[in-house]
Amino acid sequence: MVYLAYVLLGLAALVHVYIFRLESFAWTAPRTRAAFGTSPEEAEVTRALAYNQGFYNLFLAVVLAASIVLRITGQTQASVALAIAGAGSMVAAALVLATSDHSKLRAAAIQGAAPALGLIALALTA
Repeated sequence: MVYLAYVLLGLAALVHVYIFRLESFAWTAPRTRAAFGTSPEEAEVTRALAYNQGFYNLFLAVVLAASIVLRITGQTQASVALAIAGAGSMVAAALVLATSDHSKLRAAAIQGAAPALGLIALALTA
């Protein structure tokens, strides 16, 4: 079960790296605007905010990557602490997104499913 937990946490990290790329470097691109439901004007006005938010997603991914590395090197307690902090933040952000705008439920599920399942799998290994 521990392997499943860390595979799911790795997947969560990869999803957040992809979100980072979209928000920080492709925010005004037509495909990104379609994914986030923004007009060209809205994307331009919110570009700086999206850039910052993208890095937030990257930093969460880095926390999970560090958790995986610590697990591989046998530092289980530190690994679990980082997994809970990183994946817990991802799940919390997904819940905020889902409750703030019901049209974003799909995006919240994409953002929050893997970290939530990873945390559940991790809890089942304890």
